Order: sequence, then structure tokens, then C-alpha cells
Amino acid sequence: MPKPTKGPRLGGGPAHEKLMLANLATALFTHGRIQTTETKAKRLRPLAERMVTFAKRGDLHSRRRVMTVIRDKSAVHKLFAEIAPQVNDREGGYTRIVKTGFRKGDRAPMAVIELVLEPVEKKPSAKKAQAAKDKAAAEKAAAKAAKAEAAKAEAAEAEAADAEATEEVDAPDGAESETESVAVEADVAEEAPAEESAAEEAPAEEVVAEEAPAEEAAADEAPEPEEEAPAEESVEEPAAEEPEEKKAD
Repeated sequence: MPKPTKGPRLGGGPAHEKLMLANLATALFTHGRIQTTETKAKRLRPLAERMVTFAKRGDLHSRRRVMTVIRDKSAVHKLFAEIAPQVNDREGGYTRIVKTGFRKGDRAPMAVIELVLEPVEKKPSAKKAQAAKDKAAAEKAAAKAAKAEAAKAEAAEAEAADAEATEEVDAPDGAESETESVAVEADVAEEAPAEESAAEEAPAEEVVAEEAPAEEAAADEAPEPEEEAPAEESVEEPAAEEPEEKKAD
């Protein structure tokens, strides 16, 4: 909202003031910047910004409203055709006042008023800024989680590689144990026929055991010839006595 004016009017009366401000606005829109007293610049600012607002609308009614203040058609055309499109994205603040010092002679404070035609960089609203901040934080957290998962996957791969390496190192021991088991199985296989042969020899031993009573029976029969031995001895004894008889004769 324009700041209300204070103090005496510019010029000799109300009509003079309106004409002075209209001429200042025409010069401002024609040249883009003008130098005047600080008081006139501050009084010109609300009028010039109001004319720019009408020019941004761009319709015929707005053009006629501007023409009631600014009578120069070339200045009005420049305002609608050149200045308004440049400030279309700007929401107010179409002019800038810069103090330049004091005028020689009466030491009146001087200032430069100019149009602000620089492109506007729109700032996001508080809600949009907070949403963007939350989105950035979420993306950062997701990136961090993905990085942690990647690190875990790499660690798991490294552990798997180490396990494979250890298995490869232990493989010869396993082969030796396998060879030992094969050798043991071969020995067992060799012992099995021996046990079978022993089992086959067992009946022969039984046959020998059966023959043993027959031998005992033969041994029982053997003493009969031994009993005949005394008869032989008795026969032999007279033979020994014959020489004595011969000596007696």
C-alpha cells in the first residue's frame, strides 16, 4: 500500500502537483531512470508502480486509465509493450530509489529513481521449502541405506570368497581322508574272504575232532599186544638157564 503523503503539496496547488508527477512518470518510463529530489522521488514511486500494475493487466480499460495520467502515447506504448512483460513475474517493487547526495546551491537531498527490470528468481514458499528439505533428507537417508546395504553385500561376498578359499585349502586333507577310507574299505574287503576261508576250514576241524575218538579207540586196543610181552619173557627165561645145566653136566 502506498505510503500516505505528509507535509505540504508539491508546486503551487493540487493541479500543479498532478502535472509535475505525470511529467516525472513520463520521463521515468521513457528513460528508465531519472534524477530528482528525494521528496519528489518518494512521491513519484506509488504513482509509477500503479501505472505499471495497470500495464501488466494489458487490457484496453487499463490502457485508458493510464492515458488519463500520462498523455504521451509513445511513453504509454513503451510501458505496455516493453516494460510490463519484463516485470510480469515480479510481485511489486517495480522501482528503486538511490540517494546520491546534496544539490549544489540549496543543499537539497538528491536521489535517483529507476525501474527494476532484472529477472525474478522465485523463492519457494515455506511449505514448498520444507517439502523440498524433507525430500532431500529422505533421498539422503535412502542413499545412506543403499550405501550400507552395498557395504553389507560386499562383506558377505568377501566372507563367501574366504570360505571358498578355506574349503579349497582343506580339500587335500579331505582327499587324504577319502583315500584312507578307500584303503580301509579295501582291507575290510580283503579280510572278508579270509574270514570266509576260515569259516570253510571250520568243518575240516570238526572232521579232525570226529577222527580223534577213533584214534582214542585205537589207543585202547593197543594194550593187548603189550600183555603178550610177559609170555615172550617167560619163554626167554628157560633159554637163559640152559647154559647152567650144561655146566653141571
